[in-house]
Amino acid sequence: MVRNIFFVLAFVVTAALVSLGLLVSPNYFYLFILFGPLILIGFRDAFQNQHAIRKNFPVIGNLRYMLEGISPEIQQYFVERRTDGRPISKNKRAVIYQRSKNLGSTHPFGTEENIYEEGYEFITQSLYPSAILHEEPRVLIGGERCEKPYSASLYNVSAMSFGSLSKNAVMALNKGAKLGNFYQNTGEGGVAPYHLMGGDLSWQIGTGYFGCRTPDGKFSRELFQKNAQREEVKMIEVKLSQGAKPGHGGVLPGKKNTPEIAKIRGVQAGETILSPPGHSAFDGPEGLIQFITELRELSGGKPVGFKLCVGRPEEFEAICLAMKKLDQYPDFIAVDGAEGGTGAAPLEFANYVGMPLYIGLVVVDRLLKKHNLREKMKVIASGKVFNGFGILKALAMGADLTQSARAMMLSIGCIHAQLCNTNTCPVGIATQNKHLMKGLNPEDKGVRAANYHNNTIHAFLELLAATGAKHPSELSTDHVMRMAEDGDTQSMTKIISNWTYIREYVDLHTTADLVSKN
Repeated sequence: MVRNIFFVLAFVVTAALVSLGLLVSPNYFYLFILFGPLILIGFRDAFQNQHAIRKNFPVIGNLRYMLEGISPEIQQYFVERRTDGRPISKNKRAVIYQRSKNLGSTHPFGTEENIYEEGYEFITQSLYPSAILHEEPRVLIGGERCEKPYSASLYNVSAMSFGSLSKNAVMALNKGAKLGNFYQNTGEGGVAPYHLMGGDLSWQIGTGYFGCRTPDGKFSRELFQKNAQREEVKMIEVKLSQGAKPGHGGVLPGKKNTPEIAKIRGVQAGETILSPPGHSAFDGPEGLIQFITELRELSGGKPVGFKLCVGRPEEFEAICLAMKKLDQYPDFIAVDGAEGGTGAAPLEFANYVGMPLYIGLVVVDRLLKKHNLREKMKVIASGKVFNGFGILKALAMGADLTQSARAMMLSIGCIHAQLCNTNTCPVGIATQNKHLMKGLNPEDKGVRAANYHNNTIHAFLELLAATGAKHPSELSTDHVMRMAEDGDTQSMTKIISNWTYIREYVDLHTTADLVSKN
């Protein structure tokens, strides 16, 4: 009986009020509005068979589902410590917000990090720091056969398509790229009008070939050439796999697939779009390299590269061998980490597939050097790079430049609601709901994205000077230290040398072994 107490009380009180209203005054009858709905809810709960809690505890059992619905907000706003939070800690989010608003990012009363905890990382600063560079060193992307090399920032916007993001968010990021002189990766959704606000673009070509697609989903050379030769497009990136779901094609939920987006992509509106896991325009390592060479020619000589989340090192080594055999080379390789992801991904792929960014970086960097290819192309680190230390670590681990998606989302107002796949993003970033996206002002948020970029680059240059290095190219794994379990510290150079995986599958792996396996 106790479990039905709210239901019974509501019924008794409502019956009494109705009787009183009929006998004394009709005005009392209106109090039924307060308790009548509880009776209806109670009857609904008692006679439904889908939820045991609601059936056993009518009315009050609904509180369980109400609280469950707002538990992420309760956790984030009232329970979470500043050093907590997944996938991005509150401290890191706070720094991004402060820098985007030009509020600075100084911190009072010492670090909140447990600097003796296993896994804590820090840089080895010099007693003789170098002068802080006043201008950001640029990275020239483009090999010997690239007619239109591109001078890139050290920190850029990683792949997010129009579709996963709203038009206002895409415009804000592009305006920020123009103001801050960095590039925006379009994601695999094609080049939309909202990408053409004056910012530089890296156009990503995915397995669905959106923006350069025939009606049956194949690659269209004519459409590719038309878009690739746009002035705004500075680079072309062929996506083999992405960190959120390597081995799985991109996903655009049907709720986000509006008629406008469908027209840009060349698909049917309202349907969930699943890109194929692999490409149909080429097959195997040699096919990839030949495809990249063809795209460079069709684009008029712009830099072309490919993006991957590393899986099997021997497969990447096979690509290296194909480069040497054909004497053809990509202009860049973007290494994505399994920890990445801004939109929709199957849970098992997000959690259990793909190599983390820094391990993948080491694999790519070591194998390129092993085959004397490293100087022929640039390596881009794409993952959880949120601050100056993130840039420094990525460059020390083998990258030439970096790009990030979630950090840039936060800079234009993302509140870490983690509703990107539901079309209900409350700040209008990861949604196609016009009511929600109207709250995002592209002009204002574009300035914030530029502020965040510029302040983060400045923070990196300060760290760079603290190491004693005069240029990012002087950074190495000796500059990054990690705390071990027993309180000892080791440089990343020493840690990597102890990685059995790297020794067996990268450093000691021979070309003869690879050929025999294939």
